Amino acid sequence: MSPVLAGVLQLLALVVALGLSYRPLGDHMARVYSSERHYKPEKWIYKAIGAHPNVEMRWSAYLRGVLAFSAVSVLFLYLLQRVQGRLPGSLGFVSIDPDQAFNTAASFVANTNWQSYYGEQAMGHVVQTGGLAVQNFVSATVGIAVAVALVRGFARSRTGELGNFWADLVRGTVRILLPISVIGALVLVACGAIQNFSGIHEVGQFTGGAQQWNGGAVASQEVIKELGTNGGGYFNANSAHPFENPDGLSNLFEIYLILVIPFALTRTFGRMVGSLRQGYAILGTMATIWVVFTGLMMWTEFTHHGPAFDLAGGAMEGKETRFGIGGSSIFAVATTLTSTGAVNSFHSSYTGFGGGITMLGMQLGEIAPGGVGSGLYGMLIMAVIAVFIAGLMVGRTPEYLGKKIGTREIKFAACYILVTPALVLGFTAVAMALDTPSNSMTNSGAHGFSEILYAYTSGANNNGSAFAGLNADTQWFNSTLGIAMLLGRFLPMVFVLALAGSLAGQTPVPETAGTLRTEKPLFTVLLVGTILIITGLTYFPALALGPLAEGLAA
Repeated sequence: MSPVLAGVLQLLALVVALGLSYRPLGDHMARVYSSERHYKPEKWIYKAIGAHPNVEMRWSAYLRGVLAFSAVSVLFLYLLQRVQGRLPGSLGFVSIDPDQAFNTAASFVANTNWQSYYGEQAMGHVVQTGGLAVQNFVSATVGIAVAVALVRGFARSRTGELGNFWADLVRGTVRILLPISVIGALVLVACGAIQNFSGIHEVGQFTGGAQQWNGGAVASQEVIKELGTNGGGYFNANSAHPFENPDGLSNLFEIYLILVIPFALTRTFGRMVGSLRQGYAILGTMATIWVVFTGLMMWTEFTHHGPAFDLAGGAMEGKETRFGIGGSSIFAVATTLTSTGAVNSFHSSYTGFGGGITMLGMQLGEIAPGGVGSGLYGMLIMAVIAVFIAGLMVGRTPEYLGKKIGTREIKFAACYILVTPALVLGFTAVAMALDTPSNSMTNSGAHGFSEILYAYTSGANNNGSAFAGLNADTQWFNSTLGIAMLLGRFLPMVFVLALAGSLAGQTPVPETAGTLRTEKPLFTVLLVGTILIITGLTYFPALALGPLAEGLAA
């Protein structure tokens, strides 16, 4: 079987698996967030944290819950790392330095999982399982909760109430992420991923000495790392490591985990607003971008010319032979079009255009299908912008799902789409202007610029993948990337929840002959065009200095 055919068949198998999961998972999540019943374990949690799950919250109270919970999470994870050297199960590792502890705490709480450390050489079992793995669950659920609050804003009228954050947080964890993670961990163990609390031991004799590895609860952390679109690996090699991702089957399963919830949330959206066709329109937009990006990535990696590429059957540098170009390309697009950031190959080793595709996927806002929750609310913000543009073209007050998109709503949407580019381009410009940050680049020229642009794109968009080649374990990058991750995660949430509150307080507008039909394929085309135009106008100059210049020079 040719490598190209193998890659196409993997893509088709993935599409089938996602299609079979779409309806049951989407309907299940709609029931979870619409139910008034509380399970016993959930009641115990509410009692322990002092929450009142039946009390409805306005957008400001919902936001305070998100920020308070996240602030406590950052503080707890920071302190856990700072005292690691005194904890049992630390495997002899010392406590983490303050700047790196801050960076890691901000990273995992912001659902970014950027790692400037070697996981197997820095973090013991307690920090890995009691700190990082826990945040893999709850940071993902926070994203889903905010998305659900925005959906309620569209679905409700004449009220400012968006549900209860604590109930949404607990239900998402207990009823959605935990059950799937248990099953997924068993699948990964069956594929060969390790699951233990072993200490450091030798795994073989090699030239120059013995190779040492520590064990860990890898399979259970790997599954939520992908399912929650987190991305932080137990080992520095991430999903390229055979203990995390043993073979082609586990690789395809991990890609499935990355995509399944973000795609299925479009059906949840359709169910909750009372129109499945609206959900299909959003799904069509996400799927179109994902398929096009995957096809372009496979094309540029398979067909790049040169003697080494011809002998290897494509651009195999930085890719695992057990995954090949097809499995690596599909994974790279999935992880950068979502907020996952897990990698099974080195994105820095991709062709110039291939590296640009991974970067552009994040710069779109990671909305195709995006992170768990963040992908849906990001796409809905883009839908609001699209109907506003359509309204301007026909001279009519824009409406979406029966809600008027007025001055207040478009201001919130505009602020949302401006925050991340400002962080990415601002921090990149400062880093390139200063000597200390730019000295961390391994490469010069366009590729070196791409290393820094990719780092801040990944951090501010809460992705977490790295371009490699950049020494990010410095006080500058640990501090500035930590700030970019926190602002890139929580500032947009402020505008999303404010928009949700504004929409929920409106009186529904009756549909007329002049209403834009947002469930039709024409709207999907308009939405795709809006996304590409906004991203292109924002990032094209920076991309021209980095991956485009490198690709054209190759």
